[in-house]
Amino acid sequence: MKLNVLFLGKCEYEKALKIQYELLRKRQNNEIEDTLILVEHPPVITLGRRAQKGHILKSKEFLKKEGIDVFQINRGGDVTYHGDGQIVGYPIIHLKSISIGIRNFVNNLEELFIQLLYDKYHIVAGRDPKHTGVWVGEQKIVAIGLAVKRGVTMHGFAFNVNTNLDHFKWIIPCGIENRGVTSIQNMTEKNFDFQKANQFVFNYFLKIFHYETYKEVTLDQLLLEDRREIYESLQKATMA
Repeated sequence: MKLNVLFLGKCEYEKALKIQYELLRKRQNNEIEDTLILVEHPPVITLGRRAQKGHILKSKEFLKKEGIDVFQINRGGDVTYHGDGQIVGYPIIHLKSISIGIRNFVNNLEELFIQLLYDKYHIVAGRDPKHTGVWVGEQKIVAIGLAVKRGVTMHGFAFNVNTNLDHFKWIIPCGIENRGVTSIQNMTEKNFDFQKANQFVFNYFLKIFHYETYKEVTLDQLLLEDRREIYESLQKATMA
């Protein structure tokens, strides 16, 4: 099996969401192979299908003043935060191509980070029987929220590397009260190489999901000439 990887760098959430939908359509139509998008977002709050607006603890005025957008989206889960120093991954994966169901797909994502954290950062992490994601004790270090459309996954995971944890005070993360959020930086009191952490995530994704080969791609390679207008708008968006 072959996997495409698209490193978007820092990209606003709404622009990355448009890219997700375009690549989702292309994967559904078998125009591209399985693709993993890795991106870093400026601070943003998203609400999943089961989210309660009361789980956002700050007023609209406060969030507007801070330049924080809020998006209602179609992934599973409740409210979450994305921001600087956090690796966000969007797997655009046809589940039949890897012969796996959605529950095992989520389990594999959790296992990816459990192994990565132990091997590369000497952090012992695990699962919680009631809540999706990866936990270090009572603190979540990786959030997971997915949607499956015509057999293809979208949305994905958020991995706290050097994330500003104070921003999680704006919400009740994932709607779970009396639990905390942590990061590699918080656990080790060190600021880690963000690009190296991205590479670790990609390497462990290949390993856990058993992809034999990969190709680092650009939007230009993924989007065909007959979609040039869409490509140009997305390209401008990522450069804005």
